[in-house]
Amino acid sequence: MSEKNGLPTTLVEAIRYYSDLNVCTEFVAKLRWPNGPVCPRCGSVEHSYLTTRRLWKCKGCKKQFSVKLGTIFEDSPLGLDKWLPAVWLIANSKNGISSHELGRALGVTQKSAWFMLHRIRLAMQTGTFEKLGGAVEVDETFIGGKARNMHRDVRKRKITGTGGKDKTVVVGLKQRDGEVRAAVVSDRTRATLHGHVIDHVEPGATVYTDALESYSGLSENFAHETVDHAERYVEGNIHTKRIENFWSLLKRGLNGTYVSVEPFHLFRYLDERLFAFNRCDQDDYSRFEAVLRAVSGRHLTYAEVTGHR
Repeated sequence: MSEKNGLPTTLVEAIRYYSDLNVCTEFVAKLRWPNGPVCPRCGSVEHSYLTTRRLWKCKGCKKQFSVKLGTIFEDSPLGLDKWLPAVWLIANSKNGISSHELGRALGVTQKSAWFMLHRIRLAMQTGTFEKLGGAVEVDETFIGGKARNMHRDVRKRKITGTGGKDKTVVVGLKQRDGEVRAAVVSDRTRATLHGHVIDHVEPGATVYTDALESYSGLSENFAHETVDHAERYVEGNIHTKRIENFWSLLKRGLNGTYVSVEPFHLFRYLDERLFAFNRCDQDDYSRFEAVLRAVSGRHLTYAEVTGHR
């Protein structure tokens, strides 16, 4: 193989490499516990390994644990030989991968694939208290079904106004020499947008926005520059083209791959696209490993995803 350090670099190599459950278990265990397995229940490092079952028996709490326990893989009947190729596919897909496509690729049902994707998106969530600085573009967009693609009865029920009235608002920030951050918000009011900018941008940074009235007053905390899109989209260095580029890629995935995304799931798809966009300069293995390093301590049940308790 052409892997570096014996690890896969392509999808074909990944599928072959992770077809062995013993290899999968050892690989995930080393990423999760670099200094050796630790019991997720009591924290003990004293244990014995049951080779035939790929389980550890803790000498502290006397209970068995697997590498899945306490991760997004917990309680899943699917083996890591299914999970790891799934992580590789979604971590390295430019426009996302649908549950139907993933199900066909792995030989699982669409329902199982859909739940797998939501769990993996949870591992893709990133959070930091570090604020953006320098030059930061701020913009908002509307996400929702296109009226022309809806059946007449559905359109009549869902579309009750013009513009973005019945759509979900997403606000985004792009540091020109750094990352993108975005979140679903309740509205485009001044209080909401100002609060989001203040939470994520360093005071004194240069903030570029369009001429939306809700952004007025940002000059109290930032160097605020605006461009009126009714007249022009670029005025020298004043523009929001880079965050708009992210909106274009986001909507391409939502409309082209996922077709229909319910508003209460949108934040999960947003996490996925932010992960891909902010790591576009990494190689496939690095993105894959970044997801796996974040699986621990994150658990998602089917009831939580569907809202059915």
